[in-house]
Amino acid sequence: MAGNADLTAAERYFGAIRAALDGLDVFLNNQQSPLYKHDLVAQTVSEYLRRLEASFECWRNRIGFTDRFQISRAESGFPVFQNVLELENDKRDTRARLAAIPPAAALRNEMADFILRHRAFPRDLQKSMAERIYLETVEQGEVFSPFILPVTIRVSVNPKTMRPLYVVHWGAFDGASNLPLIYMAIIEDSSQGLVETLVGKDGKLNPGVRIPLPVGGLLNPELARRFDDFAAKNSAYSLSPITIATSLDTDFPELHPKQLRRVVLGPFYTTGITEHNQKVADVLERVRKPEDAWLLTWTMQEVFSKAERPGKRGLWSSEPSREEFYINTDDLEAARQGVSSYEQHALVPHEAYQALYASGEASRVFSGFKTHILSNGQVISDI
Repeated sequence: MAGNADLTAAERYFGAIRAALDGLDVFLNNQQSPLYKHDLVAQTVSEYLRRLEASFECWRNRIGFTDRFQISRAESGFPVFQNVLELENDKRDTRARLAAIPPAAALRNEMADFILRHRAFPRDLQKSMAERIYLETVEQGEVFSPFILPVTIRVSVNPKTMRPLYVVHWGAFDGASNLPLIYMAIIEDSSQGLVETLVGKDGKLNPGVRIPLPVGGLLNPELARRFDDFAAKNSAYSLSPITIATSLDTDFPELHPKQLRRVVLGPFYTTGITEHNQKVADVLERVRKPEDAWLLTWTMQEVFSKAERPGKRGLWSSEPSREEFYINTDDLEAARQGVSSYEQHALVPHEAYQALYASGEASRVFSGFKTHILSNGQVISDI
């Protein structure tokens, strides 16, 4: 979609992506969903979905007064990074810009007066109204920023190591691939002060310490700012999960990453707008309802530590403990991605799946994917 794309194409795109994100949210909260069993994963991804939905609502309102909106047509289907940056910049100065635009009621009165006086449509006033609606939407919602700071959402104790254990998540919109990324990490902390404060003699979390979760940043205040910087610099899609986990293990001797998950949202395909396999395009174009002619994919990647190599303390030098991460070398794709395991998922409306199935293309198109069908507000999996 170019910057001067017509409004009909834009509305079709926004309708399709909204339906796709709503469908993914249904899947995440479905009791039969494999992610529902991992409640923290489903809850975390849903939180970032709400941010994405807020961003798309802002972008939809924005095209009412500017034509600067562009999506990455190939291997993404999401807005280009420039749109994400502009939204973040607009978020910083909404109050000043809103103060320079008349209130909505005054604009409506001016528009009615203009129509009566000039027998014409007040396009400039309409743009001012659209800009006000956009800025009010930006001001109200949490959007998907270029980088979303880490948050600690769970704290416990590993009884085997007697260390505090954190579950932390953060997000990033990758500027090279134009894809939203969600990270979740399980990290042990061997910092002496935190161990003494948080771990009781019984090997459980000290009941005398009150932790008001969620906590912005890493729970360890001495490492929180450095961890934020690390996450901001090491969240690119081009970095494999094993590279990120190894760097975290190396850069923070006190932190011991036991698991790192990455959820890659996209690519998203919709007929007439994104670029995809021609056979898929031919099938999707036969779908009667344009809002149902879409396909959303996502990938879940995981790398975990199979063991911790103990540190060494010598008279002249010492070596911190290191994690030994497992890479499934029996799976060439897992080895290429740098992960212990991965899952590829596809969500498709019922009518679009029927068209693919009738054409005999369904098995080829969805080869290697766990397929989920959105039908009447419900998601059917294991197809």
